[in-house]
Amino acid sequence: MAPAGKISGFYREDNDWFCHAGLLSDITVAVNGVNFHLHKFPLISKCGKIAKIIEEIQSSHEGTFTIALDEIPGGPDSLLIAAKFCYGFRVEFSPKSIVMVYCAANYLEMTDEYGEGNLLSKSESFFHKNTLRNWKDCILALQSSEPVIPSADKLQIITKCLNALSMMVCTDPSLFGWPMMMYGSLQSPGGSILWNGINTGARIRSSESDWWFEDISYLSVGLFERLIQTMEARGIRPENLAGAIMYYARKYLPGLGRWQGGHGGKSITVASFSMTPAAVDQRVLLESIVKLLPKKKGKSFCRFLLGLLRVALILGVNHTCRDSLERRIGMQLELATLDSLLIPTYSDSDTLYNTDCVERIIHHFTSSEPRVTSFSPLSFDLETSPSSGPLRNVAKLIDGYIAEVAPDVNLKPGKIRSLAESLPESSRSLHDGLYRALDIYFKAHPWLPEKEKEQLCNVIDYQKLSIDACAHASQNERLPLRIVLQVLFFEQLQLRTALAGCLHALDAESTSAAPMTALNDMAGQIVQRDGWVTVVRENQVLKVDMEKMRSRVGELEEEFSKIKQEMKRVTKSHSSLSSPRLVARRLGCKLLLRSSDARADIVESTGPTPRASVDQAGPSRSSSHRKSFSLF
Repeated sequence: MAPAGKISGFYREDNDWFCHAGLLSDITVAVNGVNFHLHKFPLISKCGKIAKIIEEIQSSHEGTFTIALDEIPGGPDSLLIAAKFCYGFRVEFSPKSIVMVYCAANYLEMTDEYGEGNLLSKSESFFHKNTLRNWKDCILALQSSEPVIPSADKLQIITKCLNALSMMVCTDPSLFGWPMMMYGSLQSPGGSILWNGINTGARIRSSESDWWFEDISYLSVGLFERLIQTMEARGIRPENLAGAIMYYARKYLPGLGRWQGGHGGKSITVASFSMTPAAVDQRVLLESIVKLLPKKKGKSFCRFLLGLLRVALILGVNHTCRDSLERRIGMQLELATLDSLLIPTYSDSDTLYNTDCVERIIHHFTSSEPRVTSFSPLSFDLETSPSSGPLRNVAKLIDGYIAEVAPDVNLKPGKIRSLAESLPESSRSLHDGLYRALDIYFKAHPWLPEKEKEQLCNVIDYQKLSIDACAHASQNERLPLRIVLQVLFFEQLQLRTALAGCLHALDAESTSAAPMTALNDMAGQIVQRDGWVTVVRENQVLKVDMEKMRSRVGELEEEFSKIKQEMKRVTKSHSSLSSPRLVARRLGCKLLLRSSDARADIVESTGPTPRASVDQAGPSRSSSHRKSFSLF
């Protein structure tokens, strides 16, 4: 068969390599099924390992030697380079091959003891003088070292590359001509833009702190993890490390990008032109990323964690990884958004959303938050500790979450109740959001029995419902009758209290004092608890409710005038039924009559017939005295 090809005097036939030397081969070196038919004298003059092997078997063996070097780093490719070097051919080093050649030369013991300027010293010199001083070459060397990592670790090659990269990240890359974003090879070592190789003097903008994210994303998961750990030990800022980890995760976890949004295209650097993305196991990658993530808080970071949790549930990571993600999210749940919290169910569950996962996150949040004792007088919303802000933000978030998952027909009432009760009572100043969520659930589940509805409604504190929520609940046909009666009772209680405060404020306006003196005095109370003091500020919500109650009073006055007109048209009814006092009492109002009007009523009640009482009522209605009324 004709030779398959020649490379510097070497040619290959199937799995056999030959060298044109004018002599027959007297040694065969087998490497992973590939045979090299060579000559022993060029080899033993440069390779200490082969010389020792031949020396051991030469006394008991004659003719052609056959030795196996299956453990040589780099396999047949590295042995071919070493053989060329032994035969005196010129060997070109490159960033992609230097690690493999360095390890192979060390394995073959090609030291200066077997010839000055041997392969080991030459490859070591190239590695230290060229590779470690250049960002691009260092990245390429690390990427190509994947097949020979055990041997490279023994020679400290990986460690030296990682330390070099960490040092470069801490330094402004424009000082040493390392690759910058966007400009590629059109940049001089000093940072100026080149035109046809001529320095134009135009300076590019300063590089951002993320200029290295794209380049290191080409490393394998194991090398990336070791690089991040090395950078952390060197003192690189946690924000930069978190950014690099997030960039790497978005690149190799396709499902993660759909939940992040708003990220621009990838930046191309000089190094990335000559590299190919690493092949990664997504589950191993995600579990490694969770271990690497620094302790950090932020809205974007919390959204990233929730995206990781989605992907983790899809990939089925181990329990430790999932629990770590849920704990991290729970510690900053107040920064989460509703859309990122709506995690679908990826298992065989009947429900649309993974409410169990959210409930565990809430548990981690309540465990990490200090216990808050809330004091909320009626019509006031008081924060008694700095930690009540995150707690109430989470309560609002969870109320919205319950409202979003409530339309799921397979969602059980017990799950709704457990979600609502997962937060302490002090977390909600108003229960309007919780009421809205339950109303949506009742609308989507009309077949629920009254008993289960009542049990769900027990999670609502009706004294914490606003006027609008009470008005809606009192007319809500989906609520059980007992709940409606409770709402009406508390609505009347709040109505009377608000009206009394409104009338008191109106009376205060006529005095020389400020219009809101009484309310300001109440808002100026100092609440002291747990060793710290909070000044109670004026409640804006109360002002709005007062305005609504003023409008409500006007409506009640109009309704009362209509009642009086209806009473005038009643002429043929019994005196007991036509009494304005009884009609008004049935309608929820109480007339307060003056003394002269009361005496007139007594005289009318002693009349002989109902007709006479009606006739006598005419003069009293035309009296100059007017009847005063009150709602209380």
